[in-house]
Amino acid sequence: MRTVVAALAVLAFATNCLGADPGQLPDPGQSPPDAKTLRNRGLELGYNLDHDQALAAFRAAMAADPTDPTAYRLAAATAWIQLLFKQGAITVDDYLGQARANIPKPTPNSALAADFHDALQRAIAISETQLRNRPSDADAHFQVGSAFGFLASYTATIEGRLIGSFSPARRAYREHERTLELDPKRYDAGLIVGLYGYAVSNLRAPLRLVAHLAGFGSNRDRAIRLIENAAREPSDVQANALFTLILIYNRESRYDAALHVIADLQRRFPRNRLLWLEEANTALRAGQPRDARAAIEAGLTRFRDDPRPRAFGEAARWRLAHGTALVTLRDPAAEAELHAAIELATSDWVRGRAHKELGRLAGLRGDHAAALTEYRIAEPLCRDDRDDDCVDDIHALLKVKGR
Repeated sequence: MRTVVAALAVLAFATNCLGADPGQLPDPGQSPPDAKTLRNRGLELGYNLDHDQALAAFRAAMAADPTDPTAYRLAAATAWIQLLFKQGAITVDDYLGQARANIPKPTPNSALAADFHDALQRAIAISETQLRNRPSDADAHFQVGSAFGFLASYTATIEGRLIGSFSPARRAYREHERTLELDPKRYDAGLIVGLYGYAVSNLRAPLRLVAHLAGFGSNRDRAIRLIENAAREPSDVQANALFTLILIYNRESRYDAALHVIADLQRRFPRNRLLWLEEANTALRAGQPRDARAAIEAGLTRFRDDPRPRAFGEAARWRLAHGTALVTLRDPAAEAELHAAIELATSDWVRGRAHKELGRLAGLRGDHAAALTEYRIAEPLCRDDRDDDCVDDIHALLKVKGR
């Protein structure tokens, strides 16, 4: 579906959610919270998808310590995540597929885009100054690399410019490699190094050579190990690393490992409705339709009861996952769910997958003419939206039918 490299630039802040009370305020009798406490509160709110309150917390952290680039970077991340939600990029499904140099994207909200650039440029300016003053300090390198990592992510995902993201990605990679050289126990720096190393390992040979010449590594095993280390060690990026492993384990067809991570995150972040959608989709890939149905129906309850903003096209994604599980279980309710997904869809690949499942449902009923019609509708929708998995599935289904 979406680009491999862009996806692996995305730190999974977008789909997290912690179980804090977003309305909770500090006790008036206590001392004003320090910058770190405010940043932690902002992260908790951001993981709750309470973006406005998260931004307020990060701005308070900036005021408490204007010299720390972290709060500025996290404020930029909050604006970026809001833009991702407006694009509807919310699950692993959005980030499995081919890399493309330029990806058409809707024009981002100008106010959110300005918030992102203003906050991130401030983070870059502060961290660059600190690095000039402390060139052998591991944390100074980490701060610069983290800021440029977000710039690469934004360029690739919001602007759709994969080539444009290359320069900041290279800077992020180099700074975090240097962090690890200076302090091998900075496991948090291993996340970006692992992300890009894994992404490069998935490129075609000519592109991989170009990446090597630019200084990127491509040791697949090392890359995964670095991300797993970042996921095990408590830090500000631990949750991001865990969400990244969901993507990588799905790409590697290690579905049991992905489901284990998802279950861990559900325990940590029980108010994140999207984790149940992710569980259902992963269970479907693993060939576990009953588990997928249980996950999607638990998630649908959360979705319907959650008053917070929905991501663009989110409703269709729930109905598609539900309908897909029901088709595999031969439940007659599948047809209505898939038609609802088509009606609600905001992306052609979602429509294409729904038509593919309608074709599969027709085939299971023995109506091969209807199945063929649905596959013929689905194939160009998936192909034009670069959903390679869907296209491959359709071709496989057509071959089976041809026999």
